[in-house]
Amino acid sequence: MDSIPRLQALFGQRALLLTAAVPLTGWTVHALALHRRLAASRRDPLTGLLRRDTYIVRARQILRRHGDDVCVVLVDQDDFKTVNDTMGHAVGDAVLMATATRLTAWAGPRASVGRLGGDEFAVVLELPAERRVQHLEQLVRMLHTPVPLGDGRTVDVAASVGAAAPALVGFRDLTVLQRAADAALYDGKHSGRAVLATRQHVTVPSINGRRAGRPGTSLWGQAA
Repeated sequence: MDSIPRLQALFGQRALLLTAAVPLTGWTVHALALHRRLAASRRDPLTGLLRRDTYIVRARQILRRHGDDVCVVLVDQDDFKTVNDTMGHAVGDAVLMATATRLTAWAGPRASVGRLGGDEFAVVLELPAERRVQHLEQLVRMLHTPVPLGDGRTVDVAASVGAAAPALVGFRDLTVLQRAADAALYDGKHSGRAVLATRQHVTVPSINGRRAGRPGTSLWGQAA
């Protein structure tokens, strides 16, 4: 008869274990869901690039780690409004996603690549001086490659590129480097060339470089 209490005790222990496992499993699923939502909140839903805040945090980490070997690159699509107005927002979205894919491939996994808003993007990466010109020339070619659409058509695209390096502008602060890169970008707007910022671009009295700044030095050593 004493076998009955033993069986009851055995089944009771198993029931306790199963009961404990249910909230543990539920918490694991909940934690995974929270992790996914947190990761999604850090990325732009259209392009998958980092949102501004997350981009800035990662960019500053790269600056602290690599110092003068860092390059801050700003990219602005040329004539993007025309693409949206004439070909539709779906095509415009395809152009933005293609740009994001190209920037990610160009910059590599250790870079900070973000969408600042609209058709403006930023990249902060380790890029030593001896490779800077060649690498930026490659980026310009990538950003001027027509984007294939799902229906067999392609859309011609172009983008303006400005870059700033600490040794060239005399600052390591991300805000200053971005301002200089943006001013350089607008010096070379629609030129088909990436423009490297100089110390003069830091002093351009404009917001986001949207006023004609002082001439910069293009990658080919010409005035932008």
